[in-house]
Amino acid sequence: MQTHPESNHFDALIVGARCAGAATAMLLARAGLNVLLIDRDAAGSDTMSTHALMRGAVMQLDRWGLLEELLAGGVPPVRRTTFHYGSQTLPLDIRPGHGVGILMAPRRAVLDAQLVAAARRAGAVVRHRTALREVTFDPETGRVSGAVLSDPRGKTYRVSAGITIGADGRRSSVARQVGARTMLESTHLTGCVYGYFGGLEDNGYRWYYGHNAAAGAIPTNAGAHCVFAAVSAEEFRILKAGHQPADLLALLAERTNPELRALLDGAEALSHPIMFAGAPGHVRHSHGPGWALVGDAGYFKDPLTAHGITDALRDAEILADAVIRGTADALAGYQDTRDRLSRGLFGITDRIASFDWSLQELQRLHKQLNGEMKNEQTWMAETFAPGFLAA
Repeated sequence: MQTHPESNHFDALIVGARCAGAATAMLLARAGLNVLLIDRDAAGSDTMSTHALMRGAVMQLDRWGLLEELLAGGVPPVRRTTFHYGSQTLPLDIRPGHGVGILMAPRRAVLDAQLVAAARRAGAVVRHRTALREVTFDPETGRVSGAVLSDPRGKTYRVSAGITIGADGRRSSVARQVGARTMLESTHLTGCVYGYFGGLEDNGYRWYYGHNAAAGAIPTNAGAHCVFAAVSAEEFRILKAGHQPADLLALLAERTNPELRALLDGAEALSHPIMFAGAPGHVRHSHGPGWALVGDAGYFKDPLTAHGITDALRDAEILADAVIRGTADALAGYQDTRDRLSRGLFGITDRIASFDWSLQELQRLHKQLNGEMKNEQTWMAETFAPGFLAA
């Protein structure tokens, strides 16, 4: 064991440099905290995602001064979203609201890298290919005191931190090591196959729903679309055993909506489709003495409603404010606020992921989901104002 030559103490250690962790690091560093942000993967690596940002996430990127950079880098603005319920088509223009009039769906290698770069510009220390080996505890108080890390060559060293934040995904090592309990778990989960395609006309977000199946076509960087199709996880396990990913995507696209299958037949496959067999959603207790969780580490729901990144950016700012305030009550308030804003989204998503609905019932669920998102956006617009972060 050795002490890293640069520094061995930080105000905050953040494990995981994806959107939740990188955004938290950026906000804390902007407030003047000494932050170490680590990630076990190489810089600029991609990750599985549907990419779609809802209005709340775009609002934050705009406030943080990052939206124009994404647009200039080739992320297409989304000005329309269309819902296909069987043969019924409902196109909706994105109206201006809360200061933004577009949606967007950047590739994760682009979005995450931009947030990491912003954290680094703000003064955070960023170390990729650096893994968490062990969360450390003060032997007298039991408070989390930092961690044992390993560098790209596998050498371990110890750092201390005022707070250690797990932003390391739904299978969070930080959550496991601090004993974060699961307070709520979803009943339903979906399996999904997705890939990237070129040659599709950019008509904004397109969501398709059919008999016990759902799919989407989402415009992202470099003229590509992320196309996904989903069924219940139980059925997905059966189907994936007998189909190659590309064949399964075509099969489920046809089943969801023949129009989507026709679009795929005329498109250029840019990648080998990837399968995701599904995972149960959870809401974990997300704070304790010297530690906190953010992003999927603390709160994960089925990706079918494509709200995960929006959740992650929202919660990063709520947590950053609590960390800056620096009290146990502030961290408890972070979790209370997160749970209050998430409870409706979590329940409706679980209901949609059941696939136990008619298309008419699904439209009602989507209206409820839209109402929850509007309430969230209003809260964000009123709360995330200049001066919100306790500097």
